[in-house]
Amino acid sequence: MSTDNFKIVIMGLHYAPESTGNAPYTTGLAEGLSSRGHTVQVLTGYPHYPEWKVHAGYKGWSSREVVNGVRVKRFRHHVPTRPTSLSRLHMELSFGVRLLFARWGRPDVIILVSPALFSVGVASLRYKLSRNRPAIAIWVQDLYSRGVVEAGNGSRGFGKLAIWLEARILTSGDGVVAIHERFARYIIASLHGSHSSTRVVRNWTHLPEAPCSDRRDTRASLGWSEDEIIVLHAGNMGKKQGLHNVVTAAKYAETIKSKVRFVLMGDGNQKMRLIAASAGISNIDFVDSLPQRDFQAAMRAADVLLVNELPGVKDMSVPSKLTSYFSAGVPVLAATDEGSVTASEIEASSAGVRVNANDPQGLVQAAEELAQDPELAARLGDNGIRFTRDTLSAGAAIDQFDDYVRHLAQSRSR
Repeated sequence: MSTDNFKIVIMGLHYAPESTGNAPYTTGLAEGLSSRGHTVQVLTGYPHYPEWKVHAGYKGWSSREVVNGVRVKRFRHHVPTRPTSLSRLHMELSFGVRLLFARWGRPDVIILVSPALFSVGVASLRYKLSRNRPAIAIWVQDLYSRGVVEAGNGSRGFGKLAIWLEARILTSGDGVVAIHERFARYIIASLHGSHSSTRVVRNWTHLPEAPCSDRRDTRASLGWSEDEIIVLHAGNMGKKQGLHNVVTAAKYAETIKSKVRFVLMGDGNQKMRLIAASAGISNIDFVDSLPQRDFQAAMRAADVLLVNELPGVKDMSVPSKLTSYFSAGVPVLAATDEGSVTASEIEASSAGVRVNANDPQGLVQAAEELAQDPELAARLGDNGIRFTRDTLSAGAAIDQFDDYVRHLAQSRSR
């Protein structure tokens, strides 16, 4: 590997202290490349996700800070109080305009993070007009056009427009980094990406090794009794998670006097609706986001870790929570369509079981079966830890990105 070091600018809407979505990966990449000798600057937004409210202490038109050796410049942008497709577009475009007129310096490589796809598109207008532009890599964390189709966010015509637009944006740079093999195949086959310039670098487990904690004490502190089967969903509560299925499952569990108790931990634009829909149901609780140490302890204290998706969601995203779940050593239960990316991750890891999306009775039954078979649960949990170690190593992922960045920079300079 070359010892040359380069100036790198990473542009993405989300960054620490945001702790969910793609922020931990953008943060980890920036800090990882910096630790390998590169000069890294991040241009990002004010932290607001998943609460959809700018965090306390972030004021003004822009701000600067140095975080773990990385220079971070933040720009104020529109943050919708009630996120919809249109308001999210407004947010992305407003951030993109801030990038368009920001000082980028003279980097060797720019890494653009999608989402936010439209911010990437606006930023691309600037580097296309540059005489001596740097090498450009677009890092694809979600497939926007698949989201439009699978989540039902538009007509068939709008879906075709989304495919055309995403194709134009993702092929505008020098290379694309996809977080999953399925994403790469779609980018090449449907978005006309180049085989030679599309690289797969998987997201990694961004949590440190789980601290020692007493399971019984953690459950008691969270109000979980020992005889309950705790099914924990940790992370964003948005539309694509389809969590009304979990509300229905909780109501069913209550009806049959099941010991299954669903716990939804975190925030998101659907949270208040879910709380309202759960009124009077005893088998479901809502917990605010916890600090990292307590979050890890809560995952380890649960009996089952839940991924729930809307029917039809297959290729649009890889749930970021899976990288955390696998490291907890607890079996994963995925309510998702057969053949989805999530289903393929469960199969590849051998760390959990799958039930059909929007099957609340199947969800309760699968949770009960896992609780009644401790040997299976332990084996699935161990498989998750093994998959984390062998496939989701942060060091290996950053090394791959480092190699890719050097290749882009050196190719551009020739």
